[in-house]
Amino acid sequence: NDIDGNTYKTVTIGTQTWMAENLKVTKYNDGTAIPNVIDYIAWGELTTGAYCNYNHYSSKVATYGRLYNWYAVNTGKLCPTGWHVPSDAEWNELREYLGGECIAGGKLKETGTTHWLSPNSGATNESGFTALPGGYRYHNGPFGSIGYLGNWWSSTEYGASNADYWGLGMDYYGLSSHNYGEVGGFSVRCVKD
Repeated sequence: NDIDGNTYKTVTIGTQTWMAENLKVTKYNDGTAIPNVIDYIAWGELTTGAYCNYNHYSSKVATYGRLYNWYAVNTGKLCPTGWHVPSDAEWNELREYLGGECIAGGKLKETGTTHWLSPNSGATNESGFTALPGGYRYHNGPFGSIGYLGNWWSSTEYGASNADYWGLGMDYYGLSSHNYGEVGGFSVRCVKD
Protein backbone atom coordinates (compact mmCIF):
# COMPACT_ATOMS: atom_id res chain seq x y z
CA ASN A 1 0.00 0.00 0.00
CA ASP A 2 1.08 3.55 -0.64
CA ILE A 3 0.28 6.49 1.62
CA ASP A 4 -2.83 7.33 -0.45
CA GLY A 5 -4.18 3.81 0.21
CA ASN A 6 -3.56 2.48 -3.30
CA THR A 7 -2.69 -1.21 -3.34
CA TYR A 8 -0.41 -2.61 -6.03
CA LYS A 9 0.00 -6.07 -7.46
CA THR A 10 3.55 -7.31 -7.02
CA VAL A 11 5.64 -9.92 -8.80
CA THR A 12 8.88 -11.69 -7.92
CA ILE A 13 11.32 -11.97 -10.83
CA GLY A 14 14.55 -13.72 -9.94
CA THR A 15 15.62 -12.36 -6.56
CA GLN A 16 13.74 -9.06 -6.99
CA THR A 17 10.18 -8.15 -6.02
CA TRP A 18 8.65 -5.47 -8.27
CA MET A 19 5.37 -3.64 -8.40
CA ALA A 20 3.36 -5.08 -11.29
CA GLU A 21 1.62 -1.72 -11.79
CA ASN A 22 2.81 1.85 -12.28
CA LEU A 23 2.97 4.13 -9.27
CA LYS A 24 0.04 6.52 -8.79
CA VAL A 25 0.74 8.13 -5.42
CA THR A 26 0.21 11.88 -4.86
CA LYS A 27 2.20 12.18 -1.61
CA TYR A 28 5.70 11.28 -0.53
CA ASN A 29 5.93 8.48 2.01
CA ASP A 30 6.37 11.06 4.79
CA GLY A 31 2.91 12.51 3.98
CA THR A 32 4.10 15.60 2.10
CA ALA A 33 1.94 16.39 -0.94
CA ILE A 34 3.61 16.17 -4.36
CA PRO A 35 2.52 19.14 -6.50
CA ASN A 36 0.40 18.33 -9.55
CA VAL A 37 1.84 20.74 -12.11
CA ILE A 38 -0.41 21.26 -15.12
CA ASP A 39 0.97 24.43 -16.71
CA TYR A 40 3.49 23.70 -19.49
CA ILE A 41 5.87 26.55 -18.74
CA ALA A 42 5.82 25.91 -15.00
CA TRP A 43 6.51 22.20 -15.61
CA GLY A 44 9.55 23.00 -17.74
CA GLU A 45 11.03 25.30 -15.10
CA LEU A 46 10.74 22.92 -12.15
CA THR A 47 13.76 21.99 -10.06
CA THR A 48 11.71 20.17 -7.41
CA GLY A 49 9.43 17.15 -7.41
CA ALA A 50 6.10 17.11 -9.23
CA TYR A 51 3.65 14.73 -10.85
CA CYS A 52 0.98 14.93 -13.52
CA ASN A 53 -1.62 12.71 -15.14
CA TYR A 54 -1.12 11.88 -18.81
CA ASN A 55 -2.65 14.78 -20.74
CA HIS A 56 -4.26 15.74 -17.40
CA TYR A 57 -6.81 12.92 -17.77
CA SER A 58 -7.63 11.49 -14.36
CA SER A 59 -9.28 8.62 -16.27
CA LYS A 60 -5.80 7.37 -17.32
CA VAL A 61 -4.50 6.99 -13.76
CA ALA A 62 -6.12 3.67 -12.85
CA THR A 63 -4.48 1.97 -15.85
CA TYR A 64 -1.22 3.85 -16.40
CA GLY A 65 -0.47 5.43 -13.05
CA ARG A 66 0.97 8.93 -12.92
CA LEU A 67 4.01 10.59 -14.47
CA TYR A 68 6.72 11.99 -12.21
CA ASN A 69 9.74 14.15 -12.80
CA TRP A 70 13.13 12.90 -11.63
CA TYR A 71 13.27 15.44 -8.82
CA ALA A 72 10.41 13.52 -7.19
CA VAL A 73 12.37 10.28 -7.66
CA ASN A 74 15.48 11.85 -6.15
CA THR A 75 13.76 12.67 -2.85
CA GLY A 76 14.04 8.96 -1.97
CA LYS A 77 10.49 9.24 -0.61
CA LEU A 78 8.40 8.54 -3.71
CA CYS A 79 7.88 4.81 -3.22
CA PRO A 80 6.04 3.34 -0.22
CA THR A 81 8.19 2.64 2.83
CA GLY A 82 10.15 -0.56 2.24
CA TRP A 83 10.32 0.08 -1.52
CA HIS A 84 12.49 2.27 -3.75
CA VAL A 85 12.92 3.45 -7.31
CA PRO A 86 15.31 0.98 -8.99
CA SER A 87 18.84 1.95 -9.94
CA ASP A 88 20.40 1.13 -13.30
CA ALA A 89 22.05 -1.89 -11.66
CA GLU A 90 18.66 -3.20 -10.55
CA TRP A 91 17.06 -2.61 -13.97
CA ASN A 92 20.02 -4.36 -15.54
CA GLU A 93 19.64 -7.32 -13.18
CA LEU A 94 16.01 -7.62 -14.30
CA ARG A 95 17.00 -7.43 -17.95
CA GLU A 96 19.77 -10.01 -17.64
CA TYR A 97 17.55 -12.40 -15.69
CA LEU A 98 15.04 -12.21 -18.56
CA GLY A 99 17.65 -13.02 -21.19
CA GLY A 100 19.31 -9.71 -22.00
CA GLU A 101 18.66 -6.51 -23.88
CA CYS A 102 17.34 -8.03 -27.10
CA ILE A 103 14.46 -10.08 -25.70
CA ALA A 104 13.70 -8.95 -22.14
CA GLY A 105 11.17 -6.36 -23.28
CA GLY A 106 8.77 -8.91 -24.70
CA LYS A 107 8.79 -10.83 -21.43
CA LEU A 108 7.87 -7.63 -19.57
CA LYS A 109 5.11 -6.28 -21.80
CA GLU A 110 1.40 -6.88 -21.36
CA THR A 111 0.16 -9.05 -24.21
CA GLY A 112 -2.35 -8.05 -26.84
CA THR A 113 -3.30 -4.63 -28.19
CA THR A 114 -5.78 -3.36 -25.59
CA HIS A 115 -3.13 -0.87 -24.41
CA TRP A 116 -0.10 -1.46 -26.62
CA LEU A 117 -0.48 -0.51 -30.26
CA SER A 118 0.02 -3.22 -32.85
CA PRO A 119 2.29 -5.14 -33.41
CA ASN A 120 3.37 -5.22 -29.72
CA SER A 121 6.41 -7.20 -30.84
CA GLY A 122 7.43 -10.21 -28.81
CA ALA A 123 5.02 -9.58 -25.95
CA THR A 124 4.52 -12.64 -23.74
CA ASN A 125 4.43 -11.07 -20.25
CA GLU A 126 5.96 -14.33 -19.02
CA SER A 127 7.60 -12.34 -16.21
CA GLY A 128 4.24 -11.10 -14.90
CA PHE A 129 5.58 -7.51 -14.92
CA THR A 130 2.67 -6.35 -17.16
CA ALA A 131 4.44 -3.30 -18.58
CA LEU A 132 2.10 -0.73 -20.12
CA PRO A 133 2.77 2.04 -22.66
CA GLY A 134 1.98 5.01 -20.42
CA GLY A 135 3.77 7.57 -22.60
CA TYR A 136 5.65 10.48 -21.09
CA ARG A 137 5.76 14.22 -20.60
CA TYR A 138 8.37 16.23 -22.45
CA HIS A 139 10.69 18.58 -20.58
CA ASN A 140 8.78 21.55 -22.07
CA GLY A 141 5.32 20.38 -21.06
CA PRO A 142 3.45 18.45 -23.78
CA PHE A 143 2.71 14.72 -23.72
CA GLY A 144 3.46 11.93 -26.15
CA SER A 145 3.73 8.26 -27.03
CA ILE A 146 0.91 6.69 -25.01
CA GLY A 147 0.30 3.32 -26.65
CA TYR A 148 3.76 3.41 -28.26
CA LEU A 149 6.24 3.60 -25.40
CA GLY A 150 6.57 2.76 -21.74
CA ASN A 151 9.37 4.62 -19.95
CA TRP A 152 10.35 4.20 -16.31
CA TRP A 153 12.79 6.28 -14.30
CA SER A 154 15.96 4.90 -12.80
CA SER A 155 17.32 6.41 -9.60
CA THR A 156 20.68 6.76 -11.40
CA GLU A 157 21.66 10.26 -12.48
CA TYR A 158 23.42 10.93 -15.79
CA GLY A 159 25.51 14.07 -15.62
CA ALA A 160 24.30 17.27 -13.99
CA SER A 161 20.72 17.61 -15.20
CA ASN A 162 19.81 14.29 -16.82
CA ALA A 163 18.89 10.91 -15.38
CA ASP A 164 18.54 7.43 -16.81
CA TYR A 165 15.30 5.76 -17.76
CA TRP A 166 14.43 2.33 -19.13
CA GLY A 167 12.11 1.99 -22.09
CA LEU A 168 9.93 -0.50 -23.95
CA GLY A 169 8.32 0.00 -27.34
CA MET A 170 5.36 -1.42 -29.24
CA ASP A 171 7.55 -2.50 -32.16
CA TYR A 172 10.61 -3.98 -30.45
CA TYR A 173 11.51 -6.86 -28.18
CA GLY A 174 14.16 -5.17 -26.11
CA LEU A 175 14.46 -3.25 -22.85
CA SER A 176 16.86 -0.37 -23.35
CA SER A 177 18.29 2.40 -21.18
CA HIS A 178 18.47 6.04 -22.20
CA ASN A 179 18.76 9.37 -20.45
CA TYR A 180 16.56 12.45 -20.40
CA GLY A 181 16.29 15.77 -18.66
CA GLU A 182 15.30 15.45 -15.01
CA VAL A 183 12.36 17.79 -15.65
CA GLY A 184 10.68 15.21 -17.94
CA GLY A 185 7.81 13.05 -16.73
CA PHE A 186 7.99 9.25 -16.80
CA SER A 187 6.27 6.32 -15.15
CA VAL A 188 7.70 4.76 -11.99
CA ARG A 189 7.87 1.15 -10.83
CA CYS A 190 9.11 0.46 -7.32
CA VAL A 191 11.24 -2.49 -6.26
CA LYS A 192 11.35 -3.95 -2.76
CA ASP A 193 14.26 -3.02 -0.48
